[in-house]
Amino acid sequence: MESSTPTRVLVVAHRTAATPALLEAVRQRAARGPCAFTLLVPNVAHGLHRIVDAEDQDDDDAQAVLALALPLLEQAAGAQVESMVGDPEPLNAVQDAVNLHGFDEIIVSTLPARVSRWLRLDLPSKIGGLGLPVTTITATERSATPA
Repeated sequence: MESSTPTRVLVVAHRTAATPALLEAVRQRAARGPCAFTLLVPNVAHGLHRIVDAEDQDDDDAQAVLALALPLLEQAAGAQVESMVGDPEPLNAVQDAVNLHGFDEIIVSTLPARVSRWLRLDLPSKIGGLGLPVTTITATERSATPA
């Protein structure tokens, strides 16, 4: 890869997309060299949609996450951050994003271990199976902005 080509970094987050820990990780990654960030928010299924058809639901929740997080991530990155809403299952969402758009590395932002479904599913390790470098950020706060 040429040094002039920015590294394509996929940021995977939902409830932690606007937390100080993730913003700092993006800031630090941007400082290491040219990169282009894309925020992937899985369209998490709620209620009966988890059982019946997780893909047959609106993406209002994911869009609200994007609306809150994108301006903060862009400030941390010092550049525009692309975004996408993915499959309700986070591993499927990441696989789709990597296969369709190609990325060079992945940052996964999760809740603390005691409450993180993603960590219970061992998501960071499974994503690592895609052959890309994976950084896991564990957030302790829900949002960088007051409620």
